[in-house]
Amino acid sequence: MQPSTHGSYNIEQQNNILFIDAQGPFDDVVTEQYYQDIKLVANQMGDSPWASLVSFAGNSVFAPEAEQKLIETTQYRVDHGMIAIAAVILNSNYADTLQMQLQRIYQNNGVQFNFFSNINHAQAWLDTLIN
Repeated sequence: MQPSTHGSYNIEQQNNILFIDAQGPFDDVVTEQYYQDIKLVANQMGDSPWASLVSFAGNSVFAPEAEQKLIETTQYRVDHGMIAIAAVILNSNYADTLQMQLQRIYQNNGVQFNFFSNINHAQAWLDTLIN
């Protein structure tokens, strides 16, 4: 986990799904470290198709520089075998804004994505895509 007063995250791999728990607003410092951490994990995912389940808790939104870095991060994952992203937005006063930002990020990279309000539903959707 990358501690920060501007946001934090945790990355965990379970089979062919990369679980990412993000909290708080992401600035360019946090997103740069996230990009470096994602590169390490993506390189270890192997040759089989894989997916990401990203849960956003709290009032997560991205500064413009952070959004641009997340576009690069998503492209890196796509280039290394990621086929889909499920995003779960929890307890956010800015859920609509965050969803619009994530749509721009994911559409920019041509990755299949969907939004959920429940982690179990998100995981079930990803399981059907990668199995």
